[in-house]
Amino acid sequence: MAGRRRHLGVLLAVAVLVVAADVVSKIIVVDRLSGRPPVRLLDGLLTLDYTRNAGAAFSIGTGATYLFGIVAIAVIVVILRTSRRLFSTPWAVVLGLLLGGATGNLIDRLLRSPGILRGHVVDWIQLPHFAVFNLADSAISVGGVLAVLLALTGRQLDGSVARAHGPTATAATPTGDLAPRGDESDS
Repeated sequence: MAGRRRHLGVLLAVAVLVVAADVVSKIIVVDRLSGRPPVRLLDGLLTLDYTRNAGAAFSIGTGATYLFGIVAIAVIVVILRTSRRLFSTPWAVVLGLLLGGATGNLIDRLLRSPGILRGHVVDWIQLPHFAVFNLADSAISVGGVLAVLLALTGRQLDGSVARAHGPTATAATPTGDLAPRGDESDS
């Protein structure tokens, strides 16, 4: 039980940091960059460009803003439900990044104009030949890449590591013992 609380704490701490950084950065961007031309930094490697995005990444689905809000709510619920089985620090970080990113963009969808679940997300970071994005988007992207890496290396939410040994997969328990995957109990 103590292990679960510790990992849930990591998940929530990462999520809170992402949301705080995202919200604060958007407040600053709206205050400082609204109505101004983009600011080029690092010889054009980074541009600060305040935009409002009604859609998803790359402004896809601008007419379905409410749908993205509902999807974000569903993602948040799934992550919170999944956290009950969380005994892995790396997965806690990944889920915290995803939770924080989804929450940061959901806050915009709920609170920004033109209205609840229709609000446009504030984007402001632009790299050469790439879409404009924000810190919540970055957290979601990094979390997604890390989730793929954890899955490819066999890391499980319960802290075990799945390894293929012949025709059946086994999992290393948190203590390092190998146990067949099909014989594990849900206790």
